[in-house]
Amino acid sequence: MFKYFRLVSIMVMVVVTVFLLVLPLVLPPLPPPPLLLLLVPVLIMAALVFLAFSPQKYQVI
Repeated sequence: MFKYFRLVSIMVMVVVTVFLLVLPLVLPPLPPPPLLLLLVPVLIMAALVFLAFSPQKYQVI
């Protein structure tokens, strides 16, 4: 079972890698996304940093 799972996962990674290498060559270039959409990852990262450094409300046992 473990050997089969390992083989399947390697095949999935190879197929995804081939798609990532071939699709940009085949597809036409896309226009850039709106500015507000570009700020979404920055806002998510800011929220995660804020949550990481905010004090805990409850004592951890």
